[in-house]
Amino acid sequence: MRRLHLLAAPLACVAALLAGCAADKPKPAALDAVAPQIAGRQVWQARLDSVQFPLGVVVRNGQFIVAGTDGTVLALDAASGREAWRGSAGNKISAGVGSDGRHAAVVTRDNELVVLDQGAKGWSKALASRVVTAPLVAGGRVFVMGVDRVVHAFDLQDGARLWSATRPGEALTLAQPGLLTAYKDTLVAGIGAVLVGIDPTKGSVRWELPLTSPRGTNEVERLNDLLGPVVRVGDVVCARAFQTAVGCADLAKRSVRWSRNAGGLNAVGGDAEFVFGADGSDRISAWRAANGDLAWTNERLLYRSLSAPLSTGNAVIFGDLEGQVHFLSRAEGKLVLRLPTDGSPVVAAPALAGNTVLVVTRNGGLFAFRPE
Repeated sequence: MRRLHLLAAPLACVAALLAGCAADKPKPAALDAVAPQIAGRQVWQARLDSVQFPLGVVVRNGQFIVAGTDGTVLALDAASGREAWRGSAGNKISAGVGSDGRHAAVVTRDNELVVLDQGAKGWSKALASRVVTAPLVAGGRVFVMGVDRVVHAFDLQDGARLWSATRPGEALTLAQPGLLTAYKDTLVAGIGAVLVGIDPTKGSVRWELPLTSPRGTNEVERLNDLLGPVVRVGDVVCARAFQTAVGCADLAKRSVRWSRNAGGLNAVGGDAEFVFGADGSDRISAWRAANGDLAWTNERLLYRSLSAPLSTGNAVIFGDLEGQVHFLSRAEGKLVLRLPTDGSPVVAAPALAGNTVLVVTRNGGLFAFRPE
């Protein structure tokens, strides 16, 4: 079957099409003054050249591992911001970064998978398909999923290709970061809206679990690829299916716990109690993780191009198109703190290591905050 891919760059055009080809995007909501109800401060700052690709910050061994557009890969001590190591992929990056704490893997715009060992460039391997999902480094292997949703496994030490796995799917897939994660001894990939459990040693499919069903009358409207990263608490994973639904599944029982119609373009965040996410108009919702019941909504940040969220302590954190970092009460959804960065869009879900939150901006700003 011939498969088409929507590139990440024209995603706004796709969103406009889904919304009925609106001529102009609504003006972002003006920011109201926030009387801080929790304490929080910036504790350190660093910089990359820029981040013009989908980045997921990796947290390992008390370090943040990040990558910049120019191919720079950094490991920073979360507490102090001290640089633990630095390396380069040797070319501009289209997807990254994945890491086990020592090895880091990125994919360049020339479709080359590059693996570094504590910053030293190790091996590289040409890929047949464009990649925008960060590689996964686990169990002595590097796993890569292309925009065609074919999953490949490589030996971490020498780059030998071990296997490739595919599943028949829709003719149209979304070139936006997909779902690729580990669950016990199983590799879990999102192919369409289906959670697929793969044997990481052989590439054979162990099980499949649809999180939702496609809707719509044409291929664009039926796009429902699962977006990463996922929320995982024990055996339960929660994720968003692009433009259609948010849901949670119990992987041990191979069953969907709940699924709710909820349009949106970015991944969700959450914890054992709540799942959080913003829809296409940036209305923020909190669903109860146990049953999917709606706990609260917040409409004070409409059309501010919110990032995927981070849940930590009593707050849930979103970044926006102006680099503002919004802290909301987990229990009620009220804004309790706002902190600035460099004025450029926040490009990834904030990441947590210990008591330090890292926020990454389009201009390459790395801002570490410590909410109290």
